[in-house]
Amino acid sequence: MARAPRRPPARRVSVAADGVAVSLARRLGAFSLDVAFTTGPGLTALFGRSGSGKTSVIGLMAGLGRPDRGRIAIGDEVLLDTARGIDVPVHRRRIATVFQEARLLPHLTVRGNLGYGRFFARRRPGPAVSTGTVVEMLGIGHLLERRPAGLSGGERQRVAIGRALLAKPRLLLMDEPLAALDEARKAEILPYIERLRDEAGVPIVYVSHAVAEVARLAGTVVVLEEGRVAAAGPAGLILRRADLLPAHAGEAGALLDMVVAAQDPAGGLTHLSGAAGPLVVPHLARPPGARVRVRVPARDVLVATQAPAGLSARNVLPGRIAALDARGPAVMVEIDCNGVTLAARLTGASVLALGLAPGLPVFAVIKSVAFDPTEVGSRAVEI
Repeated sequence: MARAPRRPPARRVSVAADGVAVSLARRLGAFSLDVAFTTGPGLTALFGRSGSGKTSVIGLMAGLGRPDRGRIAIGDEVLLDTARGIDVPVHRRRIATVFQEARLLPHLTVRGNLGYGRFFARRRPGPAVSTGTVVEMLGIGHLLERRPAGLSGGERQRVAIGRALLAKPRLLLMDEPLAALDEARKAEILPYIERLRDEAGVPIVYVSHAVAEVARLAGTVVVLEEGRVAAAGPAGLILRRADLLPAHAGEAGALLDMVVAAQDPAGGLTHLSGAAGPLVVPHLARPPGARVRVRVPARDVLVATQAPAGLSARNVLPGRIAALDARGPAVMVEIDCNGVTLAARLTGASVLALGLAPGLPVFAVIKSVAFDPTEVGSRAVEI
């Protein structure tokens, strides 16, 4: 697995941080799309199963099709409003798109492909992002003289992202940019997308159907079902609701904002601190003080009504039952740990046997090995 890139103090490399308001409706054969949502700075994930309309939304936002009715605005600037007859030409919208395939120009080097992005920025208002800044952010300096055929899939995607940034966009659309990559290449590129989210100053709308990916990257999640918005809100709230993740119910759970407190090289462990309480996880290559986001799947949380003893599990967090949500044979148990909500997925029989009810003091028990280090992300300042 490639080593995560060094993260120097965050610095903005662009000035486009306005919110985005989207309202789009279009009939595509038997499929009807009708969505409305808003985004702020950072990364907003469009999440849903295949066929829910995610790519259709991205295509309409990018101007690759025209809605039957709709409105798109970035900050105070309206790019599309079918009711008012406003339709800014695509080349003037300053919306960049990164697709599943990098779509680099094969006859140009990496330097040439980046220059292609700068070509489009020449006539666009506002300060330009320097090529050197983008190259450093994405870690592609050693690739500049190579052609696309000599790059890995992850490297090609990093170049595609760099080309998009150099076009001076006000909005960046990313349509499942990791879908064509194997797990090793995904692990390679995810830290760079985190840097993009934190430092580029460009709002990002990111399409994915992978819970772990969305949990690591997104500040806001918009869930699509059959062409409609089923829910939208902070990632931590949306991703612990199993009812919103019908194809991934077993992956629903909590997102915890933590800080690396100490390393235990001998034990191969990292100690984290946070509002919910201390956690011990498999070794993370992060220095003390680093801010991280940890996903705790509800299926990996046990619930005890008494302080457990003689357990191999290293993580025991005290809390109180906040809510019980029964869905079929499973019950999602929400546990308030110092104001942070954990979720545990239990059987109805277990809930009855333990006498679980709102307000009851309990202990959330989590094995250290339940945490996958590759899914631990760097926490954005605004999250």
